Amino acid sequence: MPELPEVEVTRRGLAPQLAGRVISGVEVREARLRWPIGADVRRLAGRTVKAVRRRGKYLLVDCGDGHLILHLGMSGSLRVLPPGTPAGKHDHFDLLFGDRILRLRDPRRFGAVLWAPGDAKAHRLLAHLGVEPLSRALDAARLHALTRAHRTAIKLFLMDARRIVGVGNIYASESLFRAGINPRTKAKRISLEKSRKLSAAIKLTLNKAIRAGGSSLRDFVGVDGNPGYFQQRYWVYDRAGKPCRRCGTAIRRIVQGQRSTYFCPQCQK
Repeated sequence: MPELPEVEVTRRGLAPQLAGRVISGVEVREARLRWPIGADVRRLAGRTVKAVRRRGKYLLVDCGDGHLILHLGMSGSLRVLPPGTPAGKHDHFDLLFGDRILRLRDPRRFGAVLWAPGDAKAHRLLAHLGVEPLSRALDAARLHALTRAHRTAIKLFLMDARRIVGVGNIYASESLFRAGINPRTKAKRISLEKSRKLSAAIKLTLNKAIRAGGSSLRDFVGVDGNPGYFQQRYWVYDRAGKPCRRCGTAIRRIVQGQRSTYFCPQCQK
């Protein structure tokens, strides 16, 4: 699934190409995504895109009187293409801008295209979301305070979007390695000093992934059609049995919350 870095890479690619442009039309070839594409989305023609923002793993196309909410689902990607570009089998939605098309490709149809009038933050998909990990709000003190009442493993805590939004499976494992924290440690046992290391590690990991264009494990490509290459730099993720890049100990894989977790038993105590 595209995680925060992949969504942010997409946002940065879209913003300069869409901001200030007038939507000339909408084409829906398959409305049956995770939630059906509604009639309100089909009536967007004439609106001007003010900005393209991100909240967690959601893209928000600000049209002034509301927001088009886009989610890439499990395997989606957004491309900006010339008009008249033939649509493929999994190209389900186009936002038309006269001289360009914003096209959603979603093979598994777990993505979303929704219209939210007014303030998008009040939408049911966004209202419950936690602190943005790349914002100043996530510092050592805030992370330490958030974890105090939670006995769940710190890896699962990081993936709980109600607490911290957008840190998915890959980047949780990578951040915990950088911070030297065992993923099975109970969240409430993370000290203030460990919280300082972990908050810094989360920001560093996410920013490095964004600069690398994200991770392309399956279908993800950026707006320009190019894959990300952060997967070539993983410390632990998907490296079970391989030597740790720091100490040489074999990387271990365990299952937490039905997801694979990777860690170094020597470096992460």
